[in-house]
Amino acid sequence: MKIYLIRHGKTKGNLEERYIGRTDEPLCEAGRENLKKYQYPQVEMVFTSPMKRCMQTAETIYPGQQYQCIEELRESDFGAFEGHTYKELSGDVRYQAWIDSGGTLPFPGGESRKEVRDRCIRGIETALKIAEKEHASQIAFVVHGGTIMNVMEKYARPQGQYYDFQVKNGEGYVLNLKSKTENNQCNYRKCSFNKKME
Repeated sequence: MKIYLIRHGKTKGNLEERYIGRTDEPLCEAGRENLKKYQYPQVEMVFTSPMKRCMQTAETIYPGQQYQCIEELRESDFGAFEGHTYKELSGDVRYQAWIDSGGTLPFPGGESRKEVRDRCIRGIETALKIAEKEHASQIAFVVHGGTIMNVMEKYARPQGQYYDFQVKNGEGYVLNLKSKTENNQCNYRKCSFNKKME
């Protein structure tokens, strides 16, 4: 099975470099336009996070194609950091502690990285079971940057660390899923989806 992990298009919060997790922001106009610069692969099934920015991205890059929302694929709950930029948080001792931990501490009032990772992996596994029942050989996940990083850290071979798998909006990874006997491990490559000529 070939799997495409695609990060949603840009939102206003992305442009302003804010922590946008549980806030259900739509795509901004610049985000929609940027998605049109790429050629996305044809797939048999599309799965998305239930958040507007992901569903709108799926509708933009796969017009007319049905998609299935998987609740567990939503973005992290950034808690007290939600909606803020790193500059706004620079004097917050909780933020400094989170930075010093390498992002491993739970967000104050939000989720821990482990909680998010476990949730995202459940969501991916749920979607893969659905795709297997349908005998799909090429599927796309239109999700969040954090979701992609969690999935890649778990399954990608060669292995990497969470922050090694950051991607820009509208970009992502293509993975080749190996057999279940190999615990769903995947070889992969980063993918800019063949940017169209301007």
